Amino acid sequence: MRLRFLGTGTSFGIPVIGCGCRTCTSSDPRDRRTRHGALLEEDGRRLLIDTPPELRLQLLEAGVGEVDAVWYTHCHADHVHGVDDLRVFSIRRNGALPVYGSEECVATLESRFSYVFDPAIRPIEGTTKPEARLVPFQAYREVEVAGFRMLPLPVPHGHVEAFGFRVGGLGYITDAKQLPARTREALAGVSVLVLNALWYGDPHPTHFTVEEAVQVAQEIGAERTYLTHMTHQVTHKELQARLPEGIHPAHDGLVVEL
Repeated sequence: MRLRFLGTGTSFGIPVIGCGCRTCTSSDPRDRRTRHGALLEEDGRRLLIDTPPELRLQLLEAGVGEVDAVWYTHCHADHVHGVDDLRVFSIRRNGALPVYGSEECVATLESRFSYVFDPAIRPIEGTTKPEARLVPFQAYREVEVAGFRMLPLPVPHGHVEAFGFRVGGLGYITDAKQLPARTREALAGVSVLVLNALWYGDPHPTHFTVEEAVQVAQEIGAERTYLTHMTHQVTHKELQARLPEGIHPAHDGLVVEL
């Protein structure tokens, strides 16, 4: 199985509009962080994690021409507002693309993007629209998605619940402020762990800081941990130098083999 990081930034992305800080003006390509997205790949199957606003550019950069399904972690704009870019996939498969989300997220998607998810809304003859079929999942109940056995793992994220997952030896958590006991237990024994890590220093009400993510990573004890969903407050090179052994900053385009 292969994990490909498509986007490792927060809702602002990096460079941030109008910002002249050292990260936003860095010449290191690892400091360019588009909004959160990832891809699971195995035996020709591809599961897309979230549809951020830069999705088209991310998939072009990664050379990805097909996906088999989508998994939404939650329905904040930086994770879903590239949904229209799914159109090319539903056209190619001549049918609806399966899209998985929590019951709360499914309801939001149905309301916010009815033109995508309501099969009764048909495009004008001679035009096309993205077509997707919503499939709700439930916390801690394993579900097969594009051939991957996914265990949905809820984490608190402000007024909503975000959902990471465990699949085989991979544990993937983004937009978490803490790990509920049952989610933590479900991650026991993973070899690769992904965690969100906003910045160093002051606590954030809905996200792990780097210090908090490092503590959680050390408690879980994965062989390798990768940090994602990062702001522009630190460069990739500086962050890597400050992290303990076995914990690394992810970057857009990073591919991890499991």
